[in-house]
Amino acid sequence: MSAPAVTREQAVRRATYASVVGTTIEWYDFFLYGTAAALVFPQLFFPGGDNFAGVIAAFGTQFVGFVARPVGAAIFGHYGDRIGRKTTLMVTLFLMAFGTVLIGVLPTYQAIGVWAPIILTVLRVIQGIGVGGEWGGSVLIAMEWGQQHRRGLSASWPQMGVPLGLVLSTGLVRLTSGVTGSDFITYGWRIPFLLSIVLVGVGLFVRLRVVESPEFEAVRKADKVVQVPLMEAFRRQPKEILLSAFVRASEQAPFYIFITFVITYATKQLKTSSDAILVDTLIAAALGLISIPVFGILSDRFGRKLVYGIGIVATALYAFPYFGLLNTRDALLMGVAVVVSLIFHDVQYGPQAALIAESFDADIRYTGAGMGYQLASVIAGGPAPLIAAALLQETGGSTAISIYIIICAAVAMVALLLLPKRSTAAPGSTESRTHRGRVRHT
Repeated sequence: MSAPAVTREQAVRRATYASVVGTTIEWYDFFLYGTAAALVFPQLFFPGGDNFAGVIAAFGTQFVGFVARPVGAAIFGHYGDRIGRKTTLMVTLFLMAFGTVLIGVLPTYQAIGVWAPIILTVLRVIQGIGVGGEWGGSVLIAMEWGQQHRRGLSASWPQMGVPLGLVLSTGLVRLTSGVTGSDFITYGWRIPFLLSIVLVGVGLFVRLRVVESPEFEAVRKADKVVQVPLMEAFRRQPKEILLSAFVRASEQAPFYIFITFVITYATKQLKTSSDAILVDTLIAAALGLISIPVFGILSDRFGRKLVYGIGIVATALYAFPYFGLLNTRDALLMGVAVVVSLIFHDVQYGPQAALIAESFDADIRYTGAGMGYQLASVIAGGPAPLIAAALLQETGGSTAISIYIIICAAVAMVALLLLPKRSTAAPGSTESRTHRGRVRHT
């Protein structure tokens, strides 16, 4: 017996919920590692040597997860463009949680020696593959169910997983560190990792109810499914893939400086407590729940490139004031620095998903958009905390880091200007038919 039909409104609602819940869990897991890498991993998994050596080693394993993200985009993009968005998203959610929970029970260096950082690195790779395949499917399932003239808003919903995941991961770290006190480094840090198993249960339940993307169904009905999406994407749209990666340089690299490296900077360089920075990050992330969809809406009204370009310029102009505010060591001014930094990030992140996804044809969109988005992890987000830590150790100050942020912004602006605008219609699609009536739940 076939599953009951659902209205288009129900399908849109389910797709939106599934994309937000799923990306929230994925980013919760991914950000949790970054916070732990700044707070406890240097002592637990990379002991010995000077203080910064452990920090750089911990951020190095974090970078490995970023390198794995394009691998995940290639693997799951292949299946997402061949068998559909829904099934693929179930697997990515499980894979991410698997890596996170195992980190929560991983013995430390003191217990098993060099195997501890080796296994930690392998689990980070698993995390990276999972999140690498997640983004494309979540964005497409939400955007392709949305109306053509509101795709900036539709695609911004799964982007909300970033602030939600950041709020959850940072909040639970802050809570468990407060409750466990001095025992946080002994066992308290493990609690947020283990709780991922509860979150994934919720995510799987929500995603089981999703209806497949109408644009993928149109591609399948038109017999336009590509046999090898990765090869076809690089053959047909290599420029868009590379420019999508570079256009993220001003968003992703500063972002991981703003949320991960800042903890190290505050505790090691400024000698202040990490608790205040974690609270400031919570506030900034909570504001993102409003700012991300707002900037998505503005991109529907004024255009993706204009809104995104404003975010690039704002980030570049803020590079020196950001560290200037932090260096005051004044709690209020440091809070302003953190909050404003993530607002400028959201100016770009709101329209970003639609900007990138709309650059690719529907039959290779999961692979093309996912590869472009995740390649940025290798050139921007992944190395950013590592580069910032190295610059700080080498120069003893923040000037070089501010210059690095400005360079990232310049690269992104050039890529934005060169990124072509393409038609977003799916092969064989008839949007008026897709957007009316009832659809079959598969």
